[in-house]
Amino acid sequence: MNTHRTSINGLSIFIVALLIIIIGFSACKKSESEVGKLAFKVSGNKIFKEINDEAFAEKLKTVSKEKSMDFKNPKFLTAFYEKHNYAPVLLTKILKDNQLDSVVSVLNRVDAHGLSSKLFDGEQIKSTYEKIAHKNKISDLGEAYSVLVDLELSLANAITNYSNAMQFGVVSPRRIYAQYYTKTKRPDEKSFFEALEAIDPTKFLDSVQPKDKQYVALQKALKSQRTSTSAGGEEAERILIVNLERLRWQNKPSEDKYVWVNIPDFSLDVIEDEKSTLRMKVCVGEGRNQDYKDKLIEYDESGLKKDRPFNRETPQLSSLIHSVQVNPVWNIPESIANNEITKYAAADPYYLANNNIDVYLNGKKVEDPETVNWAVDGAGKKYKFKQRPGEDNSLGKIKFLFDNQSSVYLHDTPNQQAFNQQVRAVSHGCVRVEKPLELAQALFGNGATYEGIKKAMQTGEPKVNDIALKNKVPVYLSYLTCWQDDTGKLQYRKDVYGLDIVLYTHLIRLK
Repeated sequence: MNTHRTSINGLSIFIVALLIIIIGFSACKKSESEVGKLAFKVSGNKIFKEINDEAFAEKLKTVSKEKSMDFKNPKFLTAFYEKHNYAPVLLTKILKDNQLDSVVSVLNRVDAHGLSSKLFDGEQIKSTYEKIAHKNKISDLGEAYSVLVDLELSLANAITNYSNAMQFGVVSPRRIYAQYYTKTKRPDEKSFFEALEAIDPTKFLDSVQPKDKQYVALQKALKSQRTSTSAGGEEAERILIVNLERLRWQNKPSEDKYVWVNIPDFSLDVIEDEKSTLRMKVCVGEGRNQDYKDKLIEYDESGLKKDRPFNRETPQLSSLIHSVQVNPVWNIPESIANNEITKYAAADPYYLANNNIDVYLNGKKVEDPETVNWAVDGAGKKYKFKQRPGEDNSLGKIKFLFDNQSSVYLHDTPNQQAFNQQVRAVSHGCVRVEKPLELAQALFGNGATYEGIKKAMQTGEPKVNDIALKNKVPVYLSYLTCWQDDTGKLQYRKDVYGLDIVLYTHLIRLK
């Protein structure tokens, strides 16, 4: 009996001892940190052997909250580390594969994109890493945690900022331009996580280099420009820098067929399968920088407030052409009526009749508009004006409609002489097209509908209803002042609206 009890007691002591060993082993195992071992391997500094994963996670969580305002995307950063339990995701990969120098090298090469390397703190990251790599730089465990956490967060911020810059641009066009209505994709949580979860950080950073042929062409031109001593080099460099940024914006057409208007080029192209099948001159809205002296009205460069355009500038936008009006009535906008029509009518009582303009008050047509005193302030707001179809109608014989909040459209014009001007920023904001019938044919194709449009335009008979386009065609009103043409030559255009200046000012003041 005693022997049996002794055996049981001995077994119990053995089990307890085994449990103690297992628990002790587990505790030791738990205290071993992968990032600590990697830091020790890099530096030979034993202090990193004392790093504990749980303590690191707590420190990273605390510091990331304290420094959240230092990051461009604190919401995404927090979500990422919460998902990964505040583990040193980047440090582990970069220390394991010895990628710090290659990552910093990519971050420091952004001058090739027209950007400052200061945006991505490559040198600061390298300086922090050197503290870890040096055997005797760190002797305190608290400092060891701080340096590792600092490097983890600095890498996360730099890598995601670089990724966003290459894939989406560093400036949001909607933030700086008052009249920008083009659908433009911006960074989201998915793109943020992809940058940080990439298996190989260096390969990922290399992969987000824009590969569009236009972008590569402008990059080569920028490099060449910087080594050139030719006159006007500073202006050419600025033009290249702002257009590289525009090409980084995710706002490019993805459709097989679309209408592309480039405002500074005063041109329209119908693009099909990436090739222009129809090209023509256009007239666009008047701009504030037509003398090209780089003076922007109401633009506060010091405060970097949102741009305030001249009220006749054609907006940047994207939409769908859905229908046309043949021999349209021109419903004259209030601004034009108040600032122009009433003044002409006050100076010439027969102006309205001679220009086929009808006047309405409270929805009823005014039979004797020449008896109205048009010199009275606000007459253009009180009355409504409509120009009847005809040879002198300001919209010509056809207008192309697409939904937008600026009430602009493409249209014909009786003023064909304007197309002979080199600078064709002459309209009130809408886009006058040189070849309206050819544009209608490009949109509708050959067939009964197009033949009906053609006949109506020739006879001048108004169409009561709009003519719907069976397959809506995307339209883009864009602003590019530099691009490579089909022959490989770089084309430069003047900054008629001063939008290059607005963008460049924001780019050079980024921190």
